[in-house]
Amino acid sequence: MNGDRYSFGAEGAKYGISFGTALAIAISYTTNHSIVWAIIHGIFSWFYVVYFALVRGE
Repeated sequence: MNGDRYSFGAEGAKYGISFGTALAIAISYTTNHSIVWAIIHGIFSWFYVVYFALVRGE
């Protein structure tokens, strides 16, 4: 296998996780106005984003 392809995939996964966490924190803080809930939802990251989209999305 090509080493560059693996390297690209690892970088993409790293940025995807970071973006999901930031998105979850932003949604949570905007909705709840609580830093504690924002941290908790940041830990769950993409799970909270999908939950928010399914349950509270318009």
